[in-house]
Parts: sequence; structure tokens; C-alpha cells
Amino acid sequence: VQHIMKTIVMSAAYRQDSKVTPDLLQRDPENRLLARGPRFRLPAEMIRDQALAVSGLLVEKTGGPSVRPYQPPGLWQELSGGGGYRQDHGEGLYRRSLYTYWKRTVAPPSMVNFDAPTRETCTVRETRTNTPLQALDLMNDIAYVEAARRLAERMMTEGGASEESRIGYGWRLALARPPRAREAGVALAALRKFEARFARDPQGAVALLNEGDSLWNRSLDAPTLAAYTGVASLLLNLDEMVTKE
Repeated sequence: VQHIMKTIVMSAAYRQDSKVTPDLLQRDPENRLLARGPRFRLPAEMIRDQALAVSGLLVEKTGGPSVRPYQPPGLWQELSGGGGYRQDHGEGLYRRSLYTYWKRTVAPPSMVNFDAPTRETCTVRETRTNTPLQALDLMNDIAYVEAARRLAERMMTEGGASEESRIGYGWRLALARPPRAREAGVALAALRKFEARFARDPQGAVALLNEGDSLWNRSLDAPTLAAYTGVASLLLNLDEMVTKE
């Protein structure tokens, strides 16, 4: 299977540009003729795993029992009763989504938002939708807020001393490319806006940094780290971040 997958991804057909012309879209809307590269939103599991990976949180341990990452409180009791959801702590929060415990009547809500199958029937091809709930998930789910904060820490500790180099480092971590001039300008303007906001509200900065079980780097200035967390969240929410092109 690995040999077949490697052959596919290294083929000329697979490595084509995913951009499509109006004429080609009319002739081959479903790309059955393989005239362009594939472009689709990543599956639910990969979106979460990718955010964990670029932030440095992902635990790459193989095998073992299922784990129970973050989930909205009270959801299990509301839908199925019982003793409720017992969230894991430590590495159980950061294992690959493949290992997430799945209760048939209460599927992990983040995965449901991103069209993960219910596992009640065999699914040949996943449905992919684009809804406001998905954007709200990426911006507000504690898993992604925590991942943004850890990515911000990497930008500040590994990305150099200047704002430009830190933003560029975050861009390369998330998107595997440097930012274009206009993108860097927008990110820098956003950073300045967040810095001004958290300078006025240091308690709000600390509250943001305390989201999630992992501890934030206390050697870093809290308002500054919170500002970079805002920029990192923007990166994790980019279409390019959650789309296979």
C-alpha cells in the first residue's frame, strides 16, 4: 500500500497545479480526466492533527487505547446521560485524532462539524461542506486556541528577534512557504493591533494564555505572547492551512 501511495503522489498527474480554467471546468468539472491536481478541504482528523503538529503539541506515539481529548462540558449528559465525559490529561489530549474515543450516539463534535462520517454505515467518499460552524470551531475550540498559543511560543523562541522574522517563521511552519509581501504586511498590522489591545488588558492576555492544559512559557511577556497567539490563530484559520492544493 505504501508503494502505491508513493507512486501516486510522485506522479506527474498528481503533482499538477490545482488551478482550473473556465473551459476545463466546463469540460471536466469532477476532474475525471485528471487534467489538474486535486484540491479539497482536509478531512476532520487531519485538520486537528495538523494544528497540533505545527504547534509542537502532537504526540506521535503509535498504538495504545483510545483517548479522550477536549469536548464541550455537559454534552454527553445532554445526549446520552450516564456519568459524563471523563477528559484525559497530559499526552492523551494530543494524540492523533485516529485514537479519539468515539461514542456512537455522541460523536466528537469538532469532527462532526468537519463532516466526519458517523461510522454507522460504510462511507465510500466523505461529504465536504463549508459552514460558519467550521470557522467558529477553528477560532474558538480550546484545542485550536491552545495550538495557536503554542505556535506563537515557537514563533517567539525559535523565529528570531524581529517581528518580521517571527511572522515568517510561523508562516513556514504552518504553510511550508514564506509570506508574500502583502501577507506579511497584513499579519504585521494584525500583530500591532493585538499588541495594543492586550497592553490595555493584561488580565485578558493571561486568561487567553491559560486556555488548555499545557502551561505557557512564563519567561515570555504575556501581552506580547497573547498578540502573537492572535496572529498564529489567523494562520491556523487560513484556507490554505485546511485545504489540500
